[in-house]
Amino acid sequence: MLALDDHWTWDFWFAADGPDIHLFFLKAPRALGDPDLRHRNARIGHAVSQDLRTWTVLPDALGPGSAGAWDDLATWTGSVLRVEGGWWMYYTGICNGDDGLRQRIGRAYSTDLTTWAKDDAFILEADPAYFEQLDLSVWPDLCWRDPCVFADPDGGYAMLVTARVPDGPPDGRGVVALLRSENLTDWSPIGPITDPGDFGHLEVPQVVHLQGRYYLLFCAYAAANSADRLTRIGPSTGTHYYVGDTPTGPFKPLSDHLFAADAAASLYAGKIVDDPLTGRPAFIAFHHNAPAGQFIGNLSDPIPLAVLPNGELRLDVPGRQVGDSRLQTKARYVDGL
Repeated sequence: MLALDDHWTWDFWFAADGPDIHLFFLKAPRALGDPDLRHRNARIGHAVSQDLRTWTVLPDALGPGSAGAWDDLATWTGSVLRVEGGWWMYYTGICNGDDGLRQRIGRAYSTDLTTWAKDDAFILEADPAYFEQLDLSVWPDLCWRDPCVFADPDGGYAMLVTARVPDGPPDGRGVVALLRSENLTDWSPIGPITDPGDFGHLEVPQVVHLQGRYYLLFCAYAAANSADRLTRIGPSTGTHYYVGDTPTGPFKPLSDHLFAADAAASLYAGKIVDDPLTGRPAFIAFHHNAPAGQFIGNLSDPIPLAVLPNGELRLDVPGRQVGDSRLQTKARYVDGL
């Protein structure tokens, strides 16, 4: 697994270039002491592997911008898309000017996945015609983050973003939103592709395809579960999934079974990637909490996946039944690789 002695690591995304699998991840110094401080001190690290188990750490990909920039406080989660001649990384940023409360999306370009140049002319913000704006009486920040960008099989490009709708109970306004573009620069909001109600916010979306279904992975903390969901399912922290007929949704829950989520917050922000050693899709997440509750902050090794006949997905962990309701699974990605 990827574990850094002097930094916590958490959210991550992949890009494959031949046999090399590039990993981009959020990192912050363990010297901060309090892991809750990591979010305002985050930058984007970089590592590479050919087996998803042994990693070579490379120089950081991106960090905060210069004073006064839209991302001068911290750089957060994103995704990488291959284009002719190079790669675009779309990522989240926060700034000191609004005390990190307003999230925006930017991008950077690379020809080799190692050296990145920010496109300072590109800043994508939440459209008030579709999405909730900053209102501290309703929610503690403006949720507009974690862009997942991919080529849409129906043409053009799609971006999935975590956002909030402006109406309804505040603890259930979280959605994954869809934007479309023909040129990767001009993006038009389409609206939510998940129904509000269960979460105050959803994080780190990814779309994967398996056996004729598209699965939308996302994660949420127990504190972001709505009162309605807590009554129906109980508290859990981790990765969940919804199901749809196309990579751009709409997506609905297949059941109330948990995927890679539990009350202990064991794993978080999981992604699907093909395991080079098995040739099968696998699940990777970051280790969130130890059994005693302390934050860990490192990357897991690949966990095999299994698919039940009804389409439910489970983590196929040795020593546990595939039908164990504490664990579930997924396969086949659209973004990243």
